[in-house]
Amino acid sequence: MMTQIRKHQPSLTPKLAARRSGAIDVVLDPALFKALADSTRAVLVACIAKCGRGCSVGEVAECCSVDVSVVSRHLALLARAGVLEVSKQGRTVRYQVRYTDVSRSLRALADAIDECGPTSCGARDGGCC
Repeated sequence: MMTQIRKHQPSLTPKLAARRSGAIDVVLDPALFKALADSTRAVLVACIAKCGRGCSVGEVAECCSVDVSVVSRHLALLARAGVLEVSKQGRTVRYQVRYTDVSRSLRALADAIDECGPTSCGARDGGCC
């Protein structure tokens, strides 16, 4: 009778994985996720995205039951995080989604997550990231 011996490669521990550097470390932007994590901000971004144009604070405030000053602060935070582009027309400030930049960031993150998967690069230790 012949017995087959399988060598088992242990998986990386979180501590060891944290020491590895990869694409995910570069593209995972906590500021982007913090900006989008708030439910009010998510509604505001969706509202502006569906409009397909720059919207004033007052216009955006009509999408939700939040005071204009609070909407203004949320929009400023989204702009600082790179989600929105700001333009001034006279005294009116308009906010528009940075469609290409946000899409590119999320696609890069998705690709980096795929690289870390157990089947990437044929590696059994958690991928190549």
